[in-house]
Amino acid sequence: MARLPSAERRRQLTEAAIRAMTRDGVPRTTTRSIAAEAGVSLSVFHYCFESKQELLESVITTITGHYVTLVREAIRPRETLRETVRAGFQAYWDHVSAHPGEHMLTYELTQYALREPGFEHLARRQYEMYCVTYADLIERLRHSMGFELTVPVPVLARYLAAMTDGLTLNYLVLGSDTTWTDILDTITDHVAGLVREEVRP
Repeated sequence: MARLPSAERRRQLTEAAIRAMTRDGVPRTTTRSIAAEAGVSLSVFHYCFESKQELLESVITTITGHYVTLVREAIRPRETLRETVRAGFQAYWDHVSAHPGEHMLTYELTQYALREPGFEHLARRQYEMYCVTYADLIERLRHSMGFELTVPVPVLARYLAAMTDGLTLNYLVLGSDTTWTDILDTITDHVAGLVREEVRP
């Protein structure tokens, strides 16, 4: 087995955990099954992660990072603010429809953390991370396109986190439906209506 830097081995084990948990569910995924998924010994797992809490935190952070990377690349400024916002939503939605199991895992992680004594803070951290992520994206877009918000950034960030969370769960329950495009358009119009475009000198 090739020796890898600790950070790379942690990344490998985290991705393996995501695959295993997506396939088998959080409660049924063990440290042994994650090590097997990654093709390493159990001792390597315990060298990289001191506890299951540490692993789950890495899983939550990594999954969120997957979404952020996609949206950040898609949300580059376009001709209009609406087009820019719609592209960001579409990038996220394409990931939801292509990887429903991974998104289902995010809800399972939340429920698991809330029900497991001592893990509750992970659920809070997960949702705080969503808000921080949206706030960062809003600020980047606001500065690059030059507009002012009619609501505080933290309010809009939490609204977007709650809205996408609920919309994703609806999709996981109801499945594919042509009305999702209309819903995304409606949400885009609403969000675009919460900003006040600013003309740069």
